[in-house]
Amino acid sequence: MNRPVLDLKEVRTRYQSATQTGAPAVLRAALADIPALLAEIDRLRTALALTRARYANLLAAARATLAAHRDGEADPLFYVYDELAEHGQLPPAHRGPAELLAHAAIPRVEA
Repeated sequence: MNRPVLDLKEVRTRYQSATQTGAPAVLRAALADIPALLAEIDRLRTALALTRARYANLLAAARATLAAHRDGEADPLFYVYDELAEHGQLPPAHRGPAELLAHAAIPRVEA
């Protein structure tokens, strides 16, 4: 996911200045941030929808894998393998489970 193009600290500073001073020039500067903020909201909504869809697909693949294992299918991991391959997320052959888990990262959220 792309990083925001806005400096939220600057946006907050302009907003706080506008609410405190009420000066026309300061108000215009704060209002000028609105189109960029709306574009950022649209970008984040799209990213969230994509993330939810990918999660739902991965969850469905995991459930299908467990059902296939329960039913004795010859290759129950096919469903997870297929889903990961579709997104270029298959693990490198030289990395083991412990290493893959150690390198798993949760993205840092900045205010």
